[in-house]
Amino acid sequence: MKAMILAAGRGTRMAPLTDQCPKPLLPLAGKSLIVHHIEKLVAAGFTELVINHAYLGHKIEQQLGDGRAFGAQIQYSAESEALETGGGILKALPMLSGAEGNEPFLLVNGDVWTDWDYRSAAEVTLNSSLGYLWLVDNPEHNPDGDFILQDGKVINPLAQDVSRAQQNSHNTTMKLTFSGISILHPQLFRDCTPGKFPLAPLLREAMDNGRMLGEQLSNDWVDVGTPQRLAELEARLQQQKMAFA
Repeated sequence: MKAMILAAGRGTRMAPLTDQCPKPLLPLAGKSLIVHHIEKLVAAGFTELVINHAYLGHKIEQQLGDGRAFGAQIQYSAESEALETGGGILKALPMLSGAEGNEPFLLVNGDVWTDWDYRSAAEVTLNSSLGYLWLVDNPEHNPDGDFILQDGKVINPLAQDVSRAQQNSHNTTMKLTFSGISILHPQLFRDCTPGKFPLAPLLREAMDNGRMLGEQLSNDWVDVGTPQRLAELEARLQQQKMAFA
C-alpha cells in the first residue's frame, strides 16, 4: 500500500511562521513536521510515498529529495494552485492507485502529529467499503466533532435518518473528530472531475451509502494548526525527551 501526505495548504493560521516556510517544514522537536510522518511511515513499511504541494513547494522537494535519505521513494504532485484536499488527491491518484487503478492507499494530513504506529493501517481490509477513518476525542478547537462512530461504521451526522433518531432518543450519539488519517479506495473519486474541491462531501456520501468504516484512535494526537499549538506540542515533546534522557 502506498501513502500520501497532504502538504499543499497555505498555512494562513500559522502566519507569520509560514510567510517564508511551508507549513510541513516547520520544525518540531528537532525535525520538520513532515519528517515525523515520513519516519513513522517508513518504520511501518510504507516506503512508497506521494506528497502534494503548492505554496513554496519547491522548498519541500529541496529538503526531502527523492526520499532515499529516509529509506523511502517519494513522488511529488505539484499543484500550481492548491486544489483543496479532494482535488489534490484526484490529481495524485495515478501515482497511488496501482497499475490497475484500484489499490487503496493511506492518506495522512501533513499538519497533524501523532505517536500512533502506522502498522495498524496496513492490517485494514476495506472489502466493499470505500474508506476507513481514524477518529479522535474532540479537541478544544473542535468541541462538536465531525462524524459519528457506531459499530465500526462512520456515520454522517447530517443524514436525515440520524437526525430523526437522535431527536427520538434520550441518548445523543457522540460525535468524534476526524484525525486526518484514513485509508481510501480510488473508487471514492470515480465521478470526480479535475479541479479544486474538498474531500468531506465524498466521505459523507460514502457514509450515507453505508460504505465508510472506522475506529477511534486513543493515541496522542494534535492538530498542529496554530503557532500556539505548535509551541505547546514542542514543549511537551521536549519534556518527554528530558524525562527519558
